[in-house]
Amino acid sequence: MTRPYTDPDWLRDHAIDVLEFYYPACVDEERGGHVAQIDEATGEVYDPDPRHLVATCRFVANFSLGAALDGPDWCGWEAARGFAFLRNRHRDRDRGGYAWLLDGTDVADATRSAYGHAFVLLAHARAGEAGVREAKAGLSGVFDLLDAYFWEDDHGLHRSRLDADWEPIETYRGQNANMHACEALLAAHAFTGKDRYLDRAATVARRLAVDLAGPTDGRIWEHYTSGWDHDFSYNREAPADQFRPWGYQPGHHAEWAKLLAVLDRRTDADWPLERAADLFEYAVGPGWDERRGGLYYTLDREDDPLIEEKYGWPVAEAVGAAAALYERTGEGRYLEWYDRLWSYATETPVAPGGNWYAKCTPGGEPLPTAEGPAVEPGYHPVGACWEARRSLSAVEGSGDRG
Repeated sequence: MTRPYTDPDWLRDHAIDVLEFYYPACVDEERGGHVAQIDEATGEVYDPDPRHLVATCRFVANFSLGAALDGPDWCGWEAARGFAFLRNRHRDRDRGGYAWLLDGTDVADATRSAYGHAFVLLAHARAGEAGVREAKAGLSGVFDLLDAYFWEDDHGLHRSRLDADWEPIETYRGQNANMHACEALLAAHAFTGKDRYLDRAATVARRLAVDLAGPTDGRIWEHYTSGWDHDFSYNREAPADQFRPWGYQPGHHAEWAKLLAVLDRRTDADWPLERAADLFEYAVGPGWDERRGGLYYTLDREDDPLIEEKYGWPVAEAVGAAAALYERTGEGRYLEWYDRLWSYATETPVAPGGNWYAKCTPGGEPLPTAEGPAVEPGYHPVGACWEARRSLSAVEGSGDRG
């Protein structure tokens, strides 16, 4: 059966379907910004108050991409609305930086997070491309914050968390914040063309995907000490943690494969594409559930799965990676995986409302929406459609495949 997954119109429509699930329920007319606490099954807001920095930035990025895809007019309006909330509410005008969590418009957690600030940079780059003038003006300042307070030049990577006065509050170092910093830096380079963003992205990518992956047989470990030594004990009993799970994450290997394929477009070096291929093979090798489909959330150090439940976001990242690798290599096996991943996605994590379920049972049944501050307003599937459309459009005749 011919599938539509390589059709640019289908990819655009799927991304808009995701946005339409959240809009207009996500809009807070009174306080500004967007509410991410929306039940994945019903589309109803279950808590209007928490405003997570990551969710705020992801809404900005999503609506900006919607505008870039020639979506409804409200995509541009909501990108601007979300960006105004980011600048006016999350931003600390006195001390600089952006608060991790708000309760309505009041600061509930003023922690300065490299992970969060990476998304602030991404929001500026995406909103800038969507024509939000304040985003273009502020982008370099966000990079300067990351450079001044989080960047560890001796290690070529970012440290993780500081307090509101920019003082260290932990010795932990993590790859996840750096991965998203790389993503944001690549977006900043695409928007501005400035080499400093590309150079920093390449430095972060090489340190994690080459240097630090050497001692772990090419796999990327999540957690490190203050000296950037692998910390194999951190969160050992928490393989399902939302932000810092123990183990290897196939989804992050797919995400790195996508980023390295994007980096390959902008450099003459051989290593980004070589490592992208290796990391994708790991994601869909031991990371793929051959019996039931989908990617495992975490694997132990022997590559055995730790969590039975299936998450939607790793599949979305693998979709983008497969498309980007197909564009960079022309190898049909990536297009075969692309089709296989979309086939699984449309049968399992994609919900009737057009959104993606965050988590399903091992058999593919959706699990109830978790309570608490949400950070996933469709960012991964919208990004998957964007990258697939961009990558496949560069391959002559790709719209006729499938």
